[in-house]
Amino acid sequence: MPTPTDADAVPGRARAGARGRRLRTLRAYALGVAGLLLAGCASMPDHGEIRRVQASQGVDSQVRVFGVPPADKASAGEIVDGFLEAMTSDDPQLETARKYLTEDAAKRWRPGTAVTVLSAGLDRFPVRTEKDPDGPRWKVAGKKLATVDERSAYQPESGDYTEILQLVQEDKQWRISSPPSSLVLSESDFQRIYMPVNKYYFAGGTLVADPVYVRQRSDPDSRMDPTTQTVQSLLAGPSRWLAPVVESSFPTGTELRQGTKSLSYDGQNTLRVPLNDKTDNVASPQCQKMATQLLYTVKELTASRLDRVELLRSDGKSSSLCSVTEVTAAVIANRPRTPEYQYYVDNQDRLVRMKLDVTGEDQQPKSEPVPGPLSAPGGFKVGSAAVSYDERHAAVVSQGGHGLYVVPLSGSGAMPQPVLPAKGAKPVTLTAPSWDAAGDLWAVDHDPQHPGLWRVPGGTGVPEKVQVAGLDGRISSLKASSDGARIALLVEKEGRKKLWVGRIERPDAQGDVSAVSVRELRPAAPQMADVTAMSWAPRGRLLVVGRESGGVVQARYMLADGSVVAASLPGATGLIAVAVPASEDEAKPKPVVGYSADDGIVWLPPGAQWRTVAPGGRDPVYPG
Repeated sequence: MPTPTDADAVPGRARAGARGRRLRTLRAYALGVAGLLLAGCASMPDHGEIRRVQASQGVDSQVRVFGVPPADKASAGEIVDGFLEAMTSDDPQLETARKYLTEDAAKRWRPGTAVTVLSAGLDRFPVRTEKDPDGPRWKVAGKKLATVDERSAYQPESGDYTEILQLVQEDKQWRISSPPSSLVLSESDFQRIYMPVNKYYFAGGTLVADPVYVRQRSDPDSRMDPTTQTVQSLLAGPSRWLAPVVESSFPTGTELRQGTKSLSYDGQNTLRVPLNDKTDNVASPQCQKMATQLLYTVKELTASRLDRVELLRSDGKSSSLCSVTEVTAAVIANRPRTPEYQYYVDNQDRLVRMKLDVTGEDQQPKSEPVPGPLSAPGGFKVGSAAVSYDERHAAVVSQGGHGLYVVPLSGSGAMPQPVLPAKGAKPVTLTAPSWDAAGDLWAVDHDPQHPGLWRVPGGTGVPEKVQVAGLDGRISSLKASSDGARIALLVEKEGRKKLWVGRIERPDAQGDVSAVSVRELRPAAPQMADVTAMSWAPRGRLLVVGRESGGVVQARYMLADGSVVAASLPGATGLIAVAVPASEDEAKPKPVVGYSADDGIVWLPPGAQWRTVAPGGRDPVYPG
């Protein structure tokens, strides 16, 4: 029987499985249960029928799971089972899993470069038996959920996963000579071992979150801790999907100084990052942008406050290259301003606003019509609206959806002419509009003869029809991200709505400025069978209202790569629309806003319950 290697760790229960589980969970706080070890050491008979290698069930990220080395004279089936289970362990270098491989295969195996995530466990069965002169071969199979590539980017996938494992005799012991090219993990094991983090790159002077996954403990290949893994991933460049529309301030070839395995904070909440010689001669403005990328990337990884990032030269003498404070980085990052108001359409079809500085559950926010031409007597009937990030202009679609207008939220005067007249004869052909960080305005025209996505440059330019590559269905609503690099599209097909995120590609200054396009649509909520509403949220997330197959309506925060990052919001069953501010004010967080047909406009303040704030309202929006 194996014994714990950690003096403070005690074996826990054996993991489920028909063949007996060969992994042991070690909890630093679970003392006094050593007697359960014997119950977890069931033998593993070798038979030829199909067996399911189960995923971990209900194992949280604080539990450390370790594989068990192969037993002497273990059968081919036991070797396959033990190897598959050892891949799910927290062994920092996966040394136990390598013991199931031939000596040559163990040297060549680089599983840390990619991960295949399965929706459940693996089926495995022999293709050739141990008596076959060519040696046993075992087929392992499962259902794909996602892959994580060598740049740590998550990509939802579907379809079958199959792999053939060849076994050979080495020193009279069965060993695997052809291991999988990537780690193969169930969804629960993946969530236990990996965590989502954001890297940050620039697009048009604005920081863009690039979500990736890193190991929660040391990486088996680089042996770096999670913070250092994330920094190294940042230096390696953006994910392939986002790379065409963002850029890194770090010179090509920039890496951490050789031998750096961990990064730590000093007593002044400063992170010092030693780099190689590729950065020694960068100018100060570029260096500060580099430090800004690092600060925003790392600050989400720690519960400790991060006030400053300092970049160090490659000379090993800790000489400073440059540094930025959190205040300086905020200016360089060009983050969206904290909104002053929340907006909605009232029961008189007016665009109104509410102050966001209301405190206490007993205080009811008061609404007022927005200033400017929209508040004129006998006013304009608003069908839907969006407000620019500086809250100086509103983009409103007329009741009936016949025209899109950009209206100042100050002064007086007549309503301007529409910047985008609807082309269809039927009512409600224009969807609710959306602003992006570049000041461009987006909307969809549902004209049956000429449906399409439209962009109004700067909110006042000549409208341009935007090509959406790979679109399969009808766009029912949209929301541009605050960084201007992505757009979320709710696409309806065969009576169901799915959420997709596309990359907004803008030509360079020498290109055709009208040729903006949306490329490489990817599913943003693959778990949802039908999506009701969505909104961009801070840190590259989406708040999605929808239901899973056979489930009830719920609201979940999801990363733009399609992976779930948080539990559902409470009481979301009746929500028809939802809005979240693009900025994140840590000192004064803003409420999530929703629309319910029964309750009107509802708010969910942090740490509180939903409450009705405008019974007769609809279509809530934050700036954006």
